[in-house]
Amino acid sequence: MDASTCKPKRALLAGLSLAVVAGLSQPPFLPEAFAQEKSGTQPRIVAESDPTAELQRERDLTRSELETLSRTMTLSAEKAASLKQSIDALEKSTVSLRSALIDSANRRKQLDKQIAASGEKLAELNIRRDKIHGSLKERRGLLAEVLAALQRMGRNPPPALLVTPDDALASVRSAILLGAVVPGIRKETERLATDLQELATLSAEILTEKANFTTTVTNNLEEERRMDLLIVENDKLSRKTAEELEAERRHAKDLAARATSLEGLIGSLETEITSVREAAALAKAEEEKRRQMTDEQRQKAKELAENGVPDKNRIAPAYAFSDLKNKLELPVAGEIIRQFGDADGTGHPAKGMTIASTPGMLVTAPADGSVVFAGVFRSYGQVVILNTGDGYHLVMSGMDQIKTRQGKFVFAGEPLAVMGEKRVASATALALETDRPTLYIEFRKGDQPVDSRPWWTATGTGKARNDT
Repeated sequence: MDASTCKPKRALLAGLSLAVVAGLSQPPFLPEAFAQEKSGTQPRIVAESDPTAELQRERDLTRSELETLSRTMTLSAEKAASLKQSIDALEKSTVSLRSALIDSANRRKQLDKQIAASGEKLAELNIRRDKIHGSLKERRGLLAEVLAALQRMGRNPPPALLVTPDDALASVRSAILLGAVVPGIRKETERLATDLQELATLSAEILTEKANFTTTVTNNLEEERRMDLLIVENDKLSRKTAEELEAERRHAKDLAARATSLEGLIGSLETEITSVREAAALAKAEEEKRRQMTDEQRQKAKELAENGVPDKNRIAPAYAFSDLKNKLELPVAGEIIRQFGDADGTGHPAKGMTIASTPGMLVTAPADGSVVFAGVFRSYGQVVILNTGDGYHLVMSGMDQIKTRQGKFVFAGEPLAVMGEKRVASATALALETDRPTLYIEFRKGDQPVDSRPWWTATGTGKARNDT
């Protein structure tokens, strides 16, 4: 054996001897060349997991946990009674109730967004915590050696007391070996301390965020109860009797059962249902009135649409729908997962957009409009169709609880429905890679679907500019 081979071997044996003296099962910090020579392999390269897929898995898990927590929370009897008293004290006029209803719906949508943001933040915090746990688990053996070495050195401070040298030469050799080993121990110790500190910080942030989530859900429950009470009071002001409303509902249900398409349903409803026919006539009258305006009057109307506040007693859309581009808020908080023109999973381009939301999220009217239909239609599930004037209709489906009624004129921001616990099964929805409840939105000009993207605000989250 030549000298070049003997030197590393002797160094390795010396390291082993030091480790045994220190009370370790194997040398904790060998030079990289010695470690490779011992194993006969190159350093292992660990493949990183897909961060996008990892984040999505954590989002789904966190969302499921938070939904379970939300379902266990209820509103106290005292709070419910207090809310009812506050509603009873309101002035019972159409304007005051509608304004209060829109304000309540707006607050609830903001709370919905906070709930969604909490879920996103918790998912990210959990991923960071899990990575530290994984790193500690992978380094378990190494950390055990570090801790054992620290414990041993704590009992017998180096260099003189860690070993018992027989002569000065052995003492010098021990000091040299300790000089090679101790820096590595110090580095791993500092890394361990940093990981443990970050783990403690993350755990505290997770607890804080969960507490914030609980508070937000409680506030959302209160706002939901307030909104429901306002809807009841607002409906009491309806000029139609309960019998008339029920008769129209049954008639609309029959028409929906016979219709084979959305355009067929809309046409039959606006022809045969009195309240819908009257609302459509009012919308057409407003359109005709706008067509007869002078250029100066039309410009003033456009400026009003940009900056003004519409008449709170209106019974037709305040502005031409075509003038509301880049001004509408998405009707529900969530993530857009399919746009107009995308493949719909059945070999055809999508006729509308789809938003993945969260159970219990509120759906509001994006714009002024009369409710042409509110009920179940074929595979669409619960459907709300708005006549927004200017020849446009807005179709929304995938909700669970409908909170409006056919023939009613609604302002932008008024509550229409609530998302259900899971996705509504349909041919196009089944092709979506999500189990979350989804809201389908279709804009129609006459009999043709059109891309809705030009109408939404830049971020899709700004408040609609044509509300009260």
